[in-house]
Amino acid sequence: MTELKKVPTGGKPEAGVREKKETQLSMILHRLMKNKLALTGGIIFLCLCLISLFAPLIAPYDWSAVDPVHKLMHPSAQHIFGTDQFGRDIFSRIVYGGRYSLTLGVASTLFSTLLGVVVGSIAGYFGGAVDRLIMRFIDMIQCVPGMLLTICISVALGSGIVNTVIAMSFGGIWGTARMLRGQILTVRTSEYVEAAKATNNSSFRTIVKYVLPNSIQQTVISACMGIGGAISGISGLSFLGLGVQPPLPEWGAMLSDGRNYLRYYPNMLWAPCIVIALTILSISFFGDGLRDAMDPRMKD
Repeated sequence: MTELKKVPTGGKPEAGVREKKETQLSMILHRLMKNKLALTGGIIFLCLCLISLFAPLIAPYDWSAVDPVHKLMHPSAQHIFGTDQFGRDIFSRIVYGGRYSLTLGVASTLFSTLLGVVVGSIAGYFGGAVDRLIMRFIDMIQCVPGMLLTICISVALGSGIVNTVIAMSFGGIWGTARMLRGQILTVRTSEYVEAAKATNNSSFRTIVKYVLPNSIQQTVISACMGIGGAISGISGLSFLGLGVQPPLPEWGAMLSDGRNYLRYYPNMLWAPCIVIALTILSISFFGDGLRDAMDPRMKD
């Protein structure tokens, strides 16, 4: 016969026997912290955000200060990235420009993801004629190349910060909706969803409380990695003159200004290029690590 272990007086188990229950979030964070590349990417992106946030304290000059005497200077101790055709300090403009590029990239990604979640949830949960109608509409939208669609919307709405966010968001809605819809189709027949329906939960409550938490992981990963693509797309629009307009120091607009001086003053082009590339790489590293951390098959 096996001997039963006595529990100490007071009903509390021994410290050695007690096991800490790990939540899913803590497990994801633990795996993410062990991924050095993802951690590095997250730190770099966080540093870029903090630099942009505290731009008045970091930038040595005002981003709009014109100095014709010192225009088109190469990098030096006074201007570490040089100056542009108006004598404005390029480093200061890059620091302030992060406020526009990063904010627009994050805002457009969040906006498209939220709308994609709504559309995908409706299509995947209700199915039937609603699903077929939504999916055929998505098929028609996705027949048009994404960048071409973004350019057409941007031309129709005009330039500006809000219009740029709308133009960039519209193309990303449908991919998110299609991906989430596929995840929900595998979840909606689960026992806990059927039990929620049987207990007279509304469709909204069932989707929000039971369906989305078990099907949105891939959408979160896609949104995180999509920030880099959104920043690249916004920079492209500004480079074409359709996004944020000069004299605002957006990184893509700075590339557009520097293209005419590429031969003799390449610093006007390579400085914003390096910052854009560093931002996209850091987001990609973090997104890859997040994908691995959220994979339920991942083992320590």
